[in-house]
Amino acid sequence: MPPKPVPLSATEAAVKLTDLPGWTIVDGMLTKSYETNGWPFTMLVVGAIAFLAESADHHPDLVVTWPRVTVKLSSHDAGGLTSRDFDLARKIDETVRTRLIK
Repeated sequence: MPPKPVPLSATEAAVKLTDLPGWTIVDGMLTKSYETNGWPFTMLVVGAIAFLAESADHHPDLVVTWPRVTVKLSSHDAGGLTSRDFDLARKIDETVRTRLIK
C-alpha cells in the first residue's frame, strides 16, 4: 500500500496555484469551471475528466450543468490539497482546455 499523501501548507499550495491559470482554492479545494459549447460537449468533458481521474486513482467532485463543468479537487485521504491534486489539475487542463471547451 502506498504511503498516505501529505497535505500541502497554504503557502505551498499558493505557489503551485501560480502555475494553473483559472484555478482557485475555494473551501480548501482546488477549483475550476469549464464553459462548454453545449450539453454534448459538457458530457465529453465529464468523460475525459473521469478517465484522467481514474487513471490517477483520484476522485474529484464534479458539478455538471448544461454549459459548464466545475471541478473540485482535494485529497480526501490526506485531509487537504496535495501535489496529486495539482498534477491532476494540470492533466485536466491539458486535455479539456484545448479540445472540448469554448
